[in-house]
Amino acid sequence: MAPIQDHPQRYALAHELHARPFPRVNAPGRAAYLALKPAQNAVGRDRAADRARLLALLDRFGAVHPQPDATHYSGQIGRHFLKWESHTEFVTYTIFGDGVADRPFDAQTFGLFPEDWLDDAPGVRIASALIRVERLDGDDTILDKLKKWFVPESVAVSRVLNDELVIASDFRIDEAGHTRFVVFARSGTGAQRIGRVVQRLTEIETYKTMSMLGLTRARSLSGKMGEMEQELSALLNDMGQGTRAAEDVLHSLLSVSAELENTVAQAAFRFSGTTAYSRIVDQRIAVLREERFQGRQTFAEFMMRRFDPAMRTVASTEARLKAMSDRAMRAGDLLRTKVDVDRSEQNQKLLQSMDQRADQQLRLQRTVEGLSVVAISYYAVNLVIYLATPFGDALGVGKVGIAAAATPIVVLNVWWLIRRIRRRIH
Repeated sequence: MAPIQDHPQRYALAHELHARPFPRVNAPGRAAYLALKPAQNAVGRDRAADRARLLALLDRFGAVHPQPDATHYSGQIGRHFLKWESHTEFVTYTIFGDGVADRPFDAQTFGLFPEDWLDDAPGVRIASALIRVERLDGDDTILDKLKKWFVPESVAVSRVLNDELVIASDFRIDEAGHTRFVVFARSGTGAQRIGRVVQRLTEIETYKTMSMLGLTRARSLSGKMGEMEQELSALLNDMGQGTRAAEDVLHSLLSVSAELENTVAQAAFRFSGTTAYSRIVDQRIAVLREERFQGRQTFAEFMMRRFDPAMRTVASTEARLKAMSDRAMRAGDLLRTKVDVDRSEQNQKLLQSMDQRADQQLRLQRTVEGLSVVAISYYAVNLVIYLATPFGDALGVGKVGIAAAATPIVVLNVWWLIRRIRRRIH
């Protein structure tokens, strides 16, 4: 009996679910995180350049290379551990190390990335973060540290994963250009669980920033959308009042519709990406299972106050664009219908005019036929008179008598002949 055949992608798809394991982070420990994105056409970027950049970093430490088509990599580089991932629009590098710097969030921690390697990195930095992991069993000193390390009005702090860890950040970019996160791990918290939390924090930071790109696009479209909306309203007003010819209004409307559809097409990817990224942010925060820490705002509350309004702005801009596009489409349908009706009326008038002309031509034709009978009969009677005169003289009948006798006969024969010819033509 032949063995059952597997789908060609069965094993690849199954392995994909386990291909991106969480890093293991010890406490105390530290991590430096970097996300790079091309300034333009991030989706269509050269993935080979991303791989070449990764290999350049690995070769500095003699580390093993990933598979040629790999989209993720985890491995030891010297005394540290590297995690690399390639995403749709960006690539991320995270370097983990044991121990913490004496000076919290020292910019030298980012020195885990070679400076000359950073200078040649393809794309621009979309996110970078310093993560400090400390072992702490009590809550007494946490607030004092947070006051020193973060801006008090922005700081968010939470107990997560059943109070096994405490996380905090103010989501601000410090003087060195990095966002700061701190993780306090209770005794007995495993390195893998700490690694999961650190991974979630870097994902929250990256996807938050990627989502905010949609807000930038929405703000840039605000003025242009206002102009198009005014122009569209003016065209609809002209259509309603009939101050301009329908065809002229239709041509103007088609121009506005084309510009509007082009705007929708250009913004569609960014807005859909913003929606997807913001959902990931919410999901990553939800899996942390936050609990309030001494009355301070949680990560979810911070996002609700600062992040969610930006996402609603993007959503409203996208909805406004769609509404304007639908409005222009409906107006175009109405105008095309009006133009068709006007043209039908013109065609109807033209047909009526043609019918009148045809009737006039028929009357003229009948008049001409009548005149033709008279003219032909006249010449035919004269011919008969000339032919019959010799015989009339012999019989004593004059020309007048011959004409009187021949005229009715000739006229009837000419009339019958013309009708017969007309019937054959028709």
